[in-house]
Amino acid sequence: MPELGKYATEVLSAYGVALLLMAGLVWLSLRRGSKARAALKQIEQETARNAKG
Repeated sequence: MPELGKYATEVLSAYGVALLLMAGLVWLSLRRGSKARAALKQIEQETARNAKG
């Protein structure tokens, strides 16, 4: 680990905040993707149902 001197707390805090923000963005992306897949599946089922009858 590099020597950060008197700014170690600030630098490590900035890294921590950045990691938390990136993790949050990944989580939001996965959640939105899951919702979009579920909506698409529902639309496809409705379309298939309408095409049959």
